Amino acid sequence: MKRIILICTLAIFSVACAQNSKSEDKKALENLKGTYVDQQGVDWGQGTFGKREFTFENGKWSLKFTLAFDPQMKSQIFIFRTVGTYSVLDKSKFVNDAYNALFIEDKKFVTLKTNIPDVIQGFGFSSCDLTKDVEKDISQSGCSLWKSVAECSEDHDLLKLDADGKLYFGVRPPDNDMCSEDKRPKSLTPAVVKI
Repeated sequence: MKRIILICTLAIFSVACAQNSKSEDKKALENLKGTYVDQQGVDWGQGTFGKREFTFENGKWSLKFTLAFDPQMKSQIFIFRTVGTYSVLDKSKFVNDAYNALFIEDKKFVTLKTNIPDVIQGFGFSSCDLTKDVEKDISQSGCSLWKSVAECSEDHDLLKLDADGKLYFGVRPPDNDMCSEDKRPKSLTPAVVKI
């Protein structure tokens, strides 16, 4: 009888510790503060490399994403920037230790960094009325794969913070559309690290 009571007590303690750990993980994600970056250009396929810079403070977030033809990020194609708020939802059913997150994009901006006509056309920038090295607010108009804020202000993503403080997001689909719950990723990108 004592053994059964001991086993039940240990089981209850284990469940309580696991629940506490989950709530601490969620709280840490809800209270992110600072800037997290890719340590180097990440291979985004088709001969391109991307570098992300996320900044968090008081429930607000921003992203600066740079795409280039080289991992050193010297031959840049464009810079996309967005700002807004975010919330951490429930645990992901598909990715261990990750949470579903909702990122609201209040504003979206793009800066063209190349003047190569084939590249501009290939990325769908021809109709965006962009000027090289000049940031343009595309919140109302959208541009290429980025929809307007009116059409898509929500980004249904994943978030995970590991024991080393590295932050992970969901892998974006090729069409960049994470505007609805059913578009939420089911795997994680390489981590960004706090600087």
